[in-house]
Amino acid sequence: MSSAYLGIGSNLGAKRHNIDIAIALLDGHSEILVSKVSSYYETEPVDYLNQDWFINCVVEIETALSPYRLLDFCQEIEAKLKRERLVRFGPRTIDIDILLYEGYCSKDEALTIPHPRMTERSFVLIPLYEIAGEIKIGESSIEKLLAGLANLEDQNPRSVIKLCQ
Repeated sequence: MSSAYLGIGSNLGAKRHNIDIAIALLDGHSEILVSKVSSYYETEPVDYLNQDWFINCVVEIETALSPYRLLDFCQEIEAKLKRERLVRFGPRTIDIDILLYEGYCSKDEALTIPHPRMTERSFVLIPLYEIAGEIKIGESSIEKLLAGLANLEDQNPRSVIKLCQ
């Protein structure tokens, strides 16, 4: 079994419910065990701003699936929850991104691990730090990456609000 971290977000419909269903579907797979779930965070959209705020979290899983099989399963869950890819970075019922996968790095167009934009996104780093504060992304600790983001966000703030569980 390998450890992996997934970022999950929603900004359409019953956002929290969509995330809860996605986590239940992940945990219901015979080759996936959801071992940790971060708090849920309400966050402003990034890149495409003309949309509702998101709810995001990060989950830690143990899996026997290869990275590509895990990607396929995440996309199956997105399809079940009626995700439509109409606008890049646009509204979505659910989004499941593989952030990290133990011992695996890839720059493939279909699957890039570590996730290429995770170190630029507080809505990923804050919940990841909550459940796995000790891990490193490349050579950097999450704490160091968050400090760097805080400096950037002083110039261009993005709101991240922790929600009650």
